Amino acid sequence: MIADEDMKLISVSPGIPKVYPSSDHVFNGIPIPKPNRVAGFSPEEWESFTEEWASSLTDSYARVRRFGGSGDQGIDIIGFLTDAMWDGGWDNYQCKRYNSSLCPSDIWVEIGKIIYYSYKEEYSPPRKYYFVASKGVGTRLQKLLGNPEDLKQQAQDNWKAHCQDKITKTVSVPLEGELLDWFNEFDFSIFSEKSVLELIDGHAKTRYHSVRFGGGLPPRPEVTPPPQEHHAEESGYIQQLFAAYSDHKGITVNEISDIPLSLNEDFLRQRERFYHAESLRTFARDNVPDGTFNSLQKEVFHGVIDICNNAHTDGLARMRATVTQSANISISSNPLASVVQVQDKQGICHQLANEYRLVWVNKNGEVQDDITVQ
Repeated sequence: MIADEDMKLISVSPGIPKVYPSSDHVFNGIPIPKPNRVAGFSPEEWESFTEEWASSLTDSYARVRRFGGSGDQGIDIIGFLTDAMWDGGWDNYQCKRYNSSLCPSDIWVEIGKIIYYSYKEEYSPPRKYYFVASKGVGTRLQKLLGNPEDLKQQAQDNWKAHCQDKITKTVSVPLEGELLDWFNEFDFSIFSEKSVLELIDGHAKTRYHSVRFGGGLPPRPEVTPPPQEHHAEESGYIQQLFAAYSDHKGITVNEISDIPLSLNEDFLRQRERFYHAESLRTFARDNVPDGTFNSLQKEVFHGVIDICNNAHTDGLARMRATVTQSANISISSNPLASVVQVQDKQGICHQLANEYRLVWVNKNGEVQDDITVQ
């Protein structure tokens, strides 16, 4: 038995948290830092993440593409400097997912591919070549990438073991003759790395960031009031409003000047709602994945279509009942839920009317019975 004086027993006593816990922590646990989350991505998640991140490069390049051929030839994500693509200069981002940080032995074959295939004139050498790894680049490789001469020497020393029979499965590629001359002239300063933090910063500029990492959506910009003159893209729902006003008043309304004075404020209010929904559409385009806003529209459609199809005294009553119903729809499951306002849901009704997916009055003065989701 161990004597008491031979050991020191300390009471179990967790320290004070570095971040004071909130209600979110109770439900979701302590947030995992984003770099740690990236490091734990599955192959499929890593593929999706790098695809999403690559969309942030469109501001820096004329075109961004991902290599989709059967043999990658050392190319992964390509940023073309001009519309001339290969002939106008390009940068390569080689995205790797390993169980540990990237080390020199992981990159020799990738360097070999770029040298061999550019020698074979499959493409010109890239302007820059970045290694991108889910768990970052190790210290040894960082030092090598910072010293092009050492990188070149070690690439040559490792050619036979890592490149000669691994660049392509069809032929052996010894580093000799004209290929060796090409190797010696090759600019090894093009090789560098992008850290995981740089990837996350780039990803934060995309519309995929909030959905993948959480943290909420940014504030919505102020909604611009409708212009004095309506635009051509508004013609559908405005014509439907004219039909609803005509049906309600028993007159013909073909243009704005025909709207009775008692309905002028109603017309302005409906246009404001439409522009609210349009501003949300633009916000969604920039901040959430494709299809999110369309999903919201579909939710609103199914939330109002039965009311729209009910019997009403006239087209204006149908429109007002439908718009009122939209305000009561709960959309808590949609990624846009935190920024959606009542006017947005009401305005979506007019977006649907703009495409004649909701109809206030048909030729017989009644709602169509064949309204479907497009």
